[in-house]
Amino acid sequence: MRKRWTLYGILLLVVLALSACGKNTSDSGMSDMESMESMNHSGSGEVPAGLKKAEHPAFPEGSRAIIKAEHMEGMNGAKATIVGAYSTTAYVVSYTPTTGGKRVTGHKWVIHEEIKDAGDKPFQPGDEVVLQADHMEGMDGAKATIDSAEQTTVYMVDYMPTTGGEMVKNHKWVTESELSNESDAAGGGKMSGM
Repeated sequence: MRKRWTLYGILLLVVLALSACGKNTSDSGMSDMESMESMNHSGSGEVPAGLKKAEHPAFPEGSRAIIKAEHMEGMNGAKATIVGAYSTTAYVVSYTPTTGGKRVTGHKWVIHEEIKDAGDKPFQPGDEVVLQADHMEGMDGAKATIDSAEQTTVYMVDYMPTTGGEMVKNHKWVTESELSNESDAAGGGKMSGM
């Protein structure tokens, strides 16, 4: 009798685990947070051709910062190490994955150098483009619409998710406004230069 109850218990746990994995997305599209399970958590560290290093970034390579963004679960409040800082135009985009499925809306960020035939001038909201980024499955080669554009410094970061798990390496991208000094998070004043 005990073996039978153990088997029922295991089956119940499997059913509960599978039901927790289900997703409820609207027909109008998935937000970036909803689609993050297909995001490449760690990257290669390679940057697109033509991307220029920032001359005087607020967070130099090797420095530490706190992430104030929710691109992925466990990101907001995570301690990050800056891997690289680059000057570019960062875009929020909406696109339909090449692998099919729901349209992804409000993805942050794709940079100018990750757009096919980008040229020298920044794109404007409403422009139709083709992505050459592989942050998420089905992104490379996808047709996208520019939602917004921001001339900024973008950062590649390593961080430990606040939810635990493995270190995320070479995450692309976090903008300067999505980072704060560690001392700010600890209640200290703003650091004067780094």
